[in-house]
Amino acid sequence: MSQELHFAVSQFLYKKAELCDAYDWDAYLDLYDEDSEYHIPQWIDDHNYVQDPNQGLSYIYYADRTGLEDRVFRIRTGKSASATPLPRTLHSVNNIRVQVLENGMIEAKVAWQTFYNRQGLEGYFYGHTTYLLRQTADSFRIRRQHSILLNDKIDSVLDFYHI
Repeated sequence: MSQELHFAVSQFLYKKAELCDAYDWDAYLDLYDEDSEYHIPQWIDDHNYVQDPNQGLSYIYYADRTGLEDRVFRIRTGKSASATPLPRTLHSVNNIRVQVLENGMIEAKVAWQTFYNRQGLEGYFYGHTTYLLRQTADSFRIRRQHSILLNDKIDSVLDFYHI
């Protein structure tokens, strides 16, 4: 794997974080393939989480991009109680590890933190995410996003506070 590829993947993930913070939902959605999977599993116990979204509970599971599109629709129309009003956020991505898989896809593993302020209340989420990326002519598209939320005591429904 080249340093150029690692740099390009890192810039792509930094841009994704920036789009979340700027509430640029159209550009955010464009990062995902139509049939991309998005999964944040629940923990079974302190060291095991749900592996198969069809066999256990998940905080969020979308089999394709329409789930994200619906979430954006609810945010824009004010129908998302957990995002009304929208929080101010800072998404941070680090410890980026990139690997080219045998099938040509790119796997990026990252650590992340999301800090937020909503109506004077501050908080944060943090965890690990594994992305499966498809390289395009000038960038990447997300095929799969699997995020492990490490601080899973959640007072309200997750929305765009995470990466």
